Amino acid sequence: MDWREEFFEFEDVTYLNLAAQAPLPRVAAKALQKAMEWKKAPHTIPEETYFALPNRVRALLARLVNGKPEEIAVTTGASGGLLAVAHGIDWRPEDEVLIATEEFPAHFSTFMPLADAGRLRVKIVQPAGRFLTAEDFLAQMGPRTRLVSTSLVRFNDAVRIDVARLADGCRKAGARLLLDASQAAGAMPLDVTTLGADFLVASGYKWLLGPFGTGFFWIRETLIDQLGAGPFYWMAVKGAHDFHSLSLDSWKPGHGARRWDTPETASFFNLAALEASLEFVLRVGPQAVWRHNDGLLRQLLDGLPRDGCIVASPADACARGPYACIAARTPEKTKELYEKLRATGIIVSLRQNALRVSPYLYNTERDIDRLRMALAV
Repeated sequence: MDWREEFFEFEDVTYLNLAAQAPLPRVAAKALQKAMEWKKAPHTIPEETYFALPNRVRALLARLVNGKPEEIAVTTGASGGLLAVAHGIDWRPEDEVLIATEEFPAHFSTFMPLADAGRLRVKIVQPAGRFLTAEDFLAQMGPRTRLVSTSLVRFNDAVRIDVARLADGCRKAGARLLLDASQAAGAMPLDVTTLGADFLVASGYKWLLGPFGTGFFWIRETLIDQLGAGPFYWMAVKGAHDFHSLSLDSWKPGHGARRWDTPETASFFNLAALEASLEFVLRVGPQAVWRHNDGLLRQLLDGLPRDGCIVASPADACARGPYACIAARTPEKTKELYEKLRATGIIVSLRQNALRVSPYLYNTERDIDRLRMALAV
């Protein structure tokens, strides 16, 4: 099937930057337009939408990661889940949180303020070799390690962490594992029943093809009542779905992870589009995305002009995520190359002195050839 028909035309631009921001599929744009019509005439908004729309999104996300709907909170991005974990654990000052160097900033902005306030300690994990591995985390674990917070696929070099190995080490150390799957969910198969993580967060505007300001938080069912909820969104109040007869004396959260839903979860504009995008992602299947990208990335890396470029990601597809990074011989030349590509209409990301190339179903071998030719000139 030609999946390009499901997206709007990029005109003369070769867009290889989905890991930064995904384009909305046509079906999502249509759903968004319908939601806008609702808002133009509020009396047409289906009353059940306030609760039914978030619940349908919750169910789709559960299917995506092979979890349960009651384990899913609908958020505005990965940070919502990170904050839920950070403020839901009863920390002791000697507790350690392990975060790798050059991790995505959201992990640091979540836990460093708690460290600065003396509520916990953050230990920065350095890779022993060129790329970060699960062994690097395991080597830094100790009796005070309470949590490991890491990306499943790292944003700056596409490294994919061996989660099974890391999760096993966390269990043996009595620590929890928090995974950021923003650069994996929707682009590769994920199964929370076998990953071994305790918490999983993801943004919705990358590989889930949703609007900016969407995401989710998965928590293992057995931990829901152990993680403190703190103040929560009123629509998570027990019985809130029956609003016309809601007891105003009730303030306890209902069952499940919805207590961590981001306030105003039922944003018609965001969730109507996200629902359509998730249905599309599930129809295609993350495995199909993975196979498609793997073929294009092999084409890129096998034909990379080695006289001027180097591979800045693991060469083995099993050790990286759904994209790859390349670089020139110096950071200065890499930046020049980035600007040159943009000037010629080839859109990639500049991350940590490397060019991140993240194709999708709408990209073809011709797009990769165009990139390779631009790199060789």
